[in-house]
Amino acid sequence: MHMTATVVSPVQRRARIAALVSSHQVWSQQALASLLKRREGIDVTQATLSRDLTEMGLVKGANGYMLPGSTPALPAESREAALGGALRQHLVSVTRGGTLVVLKTPSGHANSLAIELDRAGLPGTLGTIAGDDTIFVAAKDSDAAASLARTIERLARSAA
Repeated sequence: MHMTATVVSPVQRRARIAALVSSHQVWSQQALASLLKRREGIDVTQATLSRDLTEMGLVKGANGYMLPGSTPALPAESREAALGGALRQHLVSVTRGGTLVVLKTPSGHANSLAIELDRAGLPGTLGTIAGDDTIFVAAKDSDAAASLARTIERLARSAA
């Protein structure tokens, strides 16, 4: 079976590069090109990738490529542990409806928790929207939403 490459605009490609660099330790342009191909179906030349990295201001540090002002990508276990701590600190309730998981927090805490949810990159998550005390987590489908709700509840109960 032959997989057709996904055609995307430079803006879309750079957004996907940013997401990959934020959620994975990427040590080389070759590794990033491989991730783009494998995870996103995007074929990119080394010259295009190099230009994208320069225009995005990515820097290569001790933990691989990083976006300017970002923290290094953490292993999945560390991201889950950080999310568990944030959930124990900020989460009041979890409710699922269709493809959404709705999280309630004390007033003023939703943004902090949403940042940790985004960093954790839980499977099935499409994105988050945070208000003052409410976070909407969009899931790929209703099964993914149910799984996300269970994972969030499990992490919230886990020991520190």
